[in-house]
Amino acid sequence: MHSQSAMPPADAASTVIDVLSARMQDVPVRGQDDARSAGLLVYLGRVPDRRRVRGRRHQLAAILALACGAVTAGAKSLTAIAEWAAAAPAAVLAAFGVRRDRRDGTWVVPSETTIRRTLGGIDADALDAQVGAWLLALAGYGAEEDGAGDQMVIAVDGKTARGARLESGRAQHLLAAVDTDTGIVLGQCEVDQKSNEITAFEPLLDRIDIAGAVISADAMHTQHRHADYLKRRGAHYLLTAKRNQPGLYEQLSGLPWRQIPIVDDTVNIGHGRIERRTLQLTAIAAGIDFPNASIAGRVIRTRKTTSTGKTERETEYTLTDLDWSDMTARQHAAGVRAHWAIEDGVHYVRDRTFDEDRSAVRTGHGPAVMACLRNLALSIHRHQGATNIAQACRYVSRHPLRAVTLIIEPGS
Repeated sequence: MHSQSAMPPADAASTVIDVLSARMQDVPVRGQDDARSAGLLVYLGRVPDRRRVRGRRHQLAAILALACGAVTAGAKSLTAIAEWAAAAPAAVLAAFGVRRDRRDGTWVVPSETTIRRTLGGIDADALDAQVGAWLLALAGYGAEEDGAGDQMVIAVDGKTARGARLESGRAQHLLAAVDTDTGIVLGQCEVDQKSNEITAFEPLLDRIDIAGAVISADAMHTQHRHADYLKRRGAHYLLTAKRNQPGLYEQLSGLPWRQIPIVDDTVNIGHGRIERRTLQLTAIAAGIDFPNASIAGRVIRTRKTTSTGKTERETEYTLTDLDWSDMTARQHAAGVRAHWAIEDGVHYVRDRTFDEDRSAVRTGHGPAVMACLRNLALSIHRHQGATNIAQACRYVSRHPLRAVTLIIEPGS
């Protein structure tokens, strides 16, 4: 463990989390003002502590808060988290509930071993559920309040943490849900090693209020049971159909696309390629075997690699249960494009800014916990208006007290 010099006499910082939790224990924290007054510490205090009672020297919420603060400052590894915590000023340690030695009043900062063991042993899904609940409350989300024609679009997509190998030898795979308008990660869960994303779809969305929202997902999730589930939850779908669903793909490709005009034509330049996307839309009268399908779309993507000049063309189809009174052609096109926000705005940032694909964290739930912390960091920075996440992290690294503002008083 590490110790820091004592501050002037003050109330024991280890009681901060207990006091806040006691005040908010019976309060359903939903609104933006409540989330601001409670701060993330209250939510972290609700994460189950799996450690043996005997030998606990640090509150779980304090360890988690230090980890959150470190990652908002750009920490990419458990070692970097421990170094940031050891160097944090006393005001940060006090705010995060780090305990003080009863004899001399010095701050007792958890060691790297303690941080590593704790983050590897907690319930990653429980942590993500609490982090997601705080972000939802902080941003004042209420999908059903948006009204018809202006639905919140939530993109669901998976990512493999390539550097994180589990005991089976497989890389850790995670499924996330992102608000495509703000780029805030609303939730994430681990995908079972013996299964795939399909089984994680419902458990992930069970944590989120999706009533009235449009759920966007790739072809793997174009499943009848997913469509039925979303209807039960009062949500809508915007799904993709590719050749992995040969029957559905054949039905959609058989529609009279040559007679249907293009409603959206966009060109994107970036990541070493030029990509053009065209979209056609048509109402579905009959003959499409998918629950509640109302409108079908055809997306043609043409990608040109700038370095080689190689061109690729791909055709895929979309399905939605929304009709023209719910979503205009423009909004439908925006929804199709918005799904890529999770790839560019989350996965790409986690790789480039936090170096996730080269992370060597492999023990227990460590890979999923680290991914959750990265999602939290980029979501907090985006909520504060940051457009360059790496720059925002560097600012917190230079000004550690900023981490307290982001986590304890994010409204200020």
